[in-house]
Amino acid sequence: MTDQFMQAALDEAKKGYAEGGIPIGSVLVHQGKIIGRGHNKRVQEGSAILHGEMDALENAGRQPASVYRECTIYTTLSPCSMCSGTILLYGIPKVVVGENKTFLGEEELLRSRGVDVTVVDDPECYSLMQQFIQEKPALWNEDIGV
Repeated sequence: MTDQFMQAALDEAKKGYAEGGIPIGSVLVHQGKIIGRGHNKRVQEGSAILHGEMDALENAGRQPASVYRECTIYTTLSPCSMCSGTILLYGIPKVVVGENKTFLGEEELLRSRGVDVTVVDDPECYSLMQQFIQEKPALWNEDIGV
């Protein structure tokens, strides 16, 4: 059974997919409550940086440093170097990753800096990404900088 917060991130990924974007979703959780949710909007908004994690953080708005230090960020795909850097910058101590078979981001960097990284290997996260990559390989390569 998928955790409620990972399910919320997956719902965001599906929303992005339905909009014609890259199906990666994320939620930022503080004290058991979602304070920010988002999905990759690079296609929809013509953005260079709106990955799922970045969108969730943006939608959480400015928070005191003490709030970030008590948050967990859930993401359907292993966070890239940009998103990992942002996680480190704001001191988010825990990351829950839906899957990392499609793309292995900077999990080791995060761990080396004391972040608790858990990979749940969610089959729905994986199958959604595989379906998208099969349909739009050029768009996927653009998103990961290939």
